[in-house]
Amino acid sequence: MALTPKEYENLSNKAAPNSNLGKNMALAFLIGGLICTLGQFFVNLYTKLGLDKDMASGTASVTLVFLSVLFTGLNLYDNLARYGGAGTLVPITGFANAVASPALEFKSEGLIMGIGVKMFTIAGPVIVYGVSASVIYGLILYLFKLI
Repeated sequence: MALTPKEYENLSNKAAPNSNLGKNMALAFLIGGLICTLGQFFVNLYTKLGLDKDMASGTASVTLVFLSVLFTGLNLYDNLARYGGAGTLVPITGFANAVASPALEFKSEGLIMGIGVKMFTIAGPVIVYGVSASVIYGLILYLFKLI
């Protein structure tokens, strides 16, 4: 069955579910804001417990990663993502979920070929490009300081 691009677009639009853009944006804003607020709560808590600001921020990040992986393992993060959409992609929690989900999904294939290989299928490119970009930006900054 040969379809023209216009016919394919029409079929695709008919099959695609309608989305409520306003509702989705509001939920993403709320859920993302709640995750960020939770992170700030942990920073404040750890500061009150005696950690300096930098150590409290790092510890709060570790706590958010832990909670994200825990919620992924308990199958709660996916339910939150269905409800909160893009708001659950707040970088640190979304990244932790992106690493933990494939690891859990492919654990039956073994430690090396399952968990070891598959857990970086989504997060791997982010790590590679993030590290590469930071090296490039660092070199550019270094060169400008020499001038």
